[in-house]
Amino acid sequence: MKTNNIIIIIGLLFVSAFGTAQQLQSFIEEAQRNNPNIQAYELRYNIAKEKVNEANWIPNTEFGAGYFMSEPETRTGAQKARFSARQMLPWFGTVSTREKYAATMAETDYVDYLVAKRKLALSVAQSYYILYGLQAKQRVLDENVQLLKTYEELALTSVEVGKASAVDVLRLQIRQNELQQQKEILQEQFTAEQANFNALLNRNPSLAIEVVEEMVIPENDPITSDSIQLNPELLRFDKMYESVAQAELLNQKERGPMFGVGLDFIPVEERPDMTFSDNGKDIVMPMVSLSIPIFNKQYGSRTKQNELRKQEINFQKQERSNVLETAFARAVAQRNEARIAFDTQTKNIKQAKDAEQILLKNYETGTIDFNDVLDIQELQLKFQLNQIQSVQLYYVQSALINYLIN
Repeated sequence: MKTNNIIIIIGLLFVSAFGTAQQLQSFIEEAQRNNPNIQAYELRYNIAKEKVNEANWIPNTEFGAGYFMSEPETRTGAQKARFSARQMLPWFGTVSTREKYAATMAETDYVDYLVAKRKLALSVAQSYYILYGLQAKQRVLDENVQLLKTYEELALTSVEVGKASAVDVLRLQIRQNELQQQKEILQEQFTAEQANFNALLNRNPSLAIEVVEEMVIPENDPITSDSIQLNPELLRFDKMYESVAQAELLNQKERGPMFGVGLDFIPVEERPDMTFSDNGKDIVMPMVSLSIPIFNKQYGSRTKQNELRKQEINFQKQERSNVLETAFARAVAQRNEARIAFDTQTKNIKQAKDAEQILLKNYETGTIDFNDVLDIQELQLKFQLNQIQSVQLYYVQSALINYLIN
């Protein structure tokens, strides 16, 4: 999984510094070490591996003992008791087939474990980019508040010379209050998302998270495969199918006969009134047995169930494949939309800044209109926030695309 994480963070998720990619990589590795859900999946896999050892068994050895309350008399003497030992043995290859079946079940649990780790890596990356977006928006709001303060100073100067009214100053102050409110709301959202991020890493919810200050959309999208067939979510169905096939092999082995070996021992008491060579000779009787499931339909029923189960798994895989294909197409489309929006907002921001410069030049001639100032500032802020949202969306969808096809 470490290789996959590197692909996710470095191969696709372009950031302004390699150190940031390493930081996010470190967050993911910490999450995979400490996340309780991952630990639970790991334990489940360890349990499944241990079941391979459990599968190596044969039926219990039977021991029996009996005492004759009424001793049967034989030619060699009276039988005092009866002791027996028996061991049934499964058909040849049953135990090894059972072990292979347990191993395939363990492989299925291992794929579940890998899927859980990949999903966690995706959640950590996406949460990180959400944190980036919230922080970047706060920084933009701060910049715009400072810009409005500059305009406020210009307005105060204009009021003094009679070129603006006090209403213009109040409007600029009201706008600053609105931006401060937006910033505080974003800070609350950042705190909540930070708690979610820390929960993924299983650590203190209030622990501060440092994120990169600036991210941009690369000029070209990374070259990736467009096939989701290697996604572990689909591999899981292959492992499930294999386990059912192995279950049927085990079923065929178990429907074979079982044979057993045993030994009976009967101690005999000597006859006191007779003398001969076998007087009081104990009885030792080796035994063999054969167990044949003649009237048992369970094995035939299991075969039919296994065939139906294989068909079910194929349908489930196809359905999941369709879902992943749809998710992939949607993610690619949204990433493309993010790039289009980013490029558009870049142009809009440039034009808004040009308009701002025009207003400032007009101020030198004493013809500044502070209503226009507020309109331009509001547009510029809107474009900046939308641009940040586009960057965030681009990387969130890139992380999802990488999850789906790698």
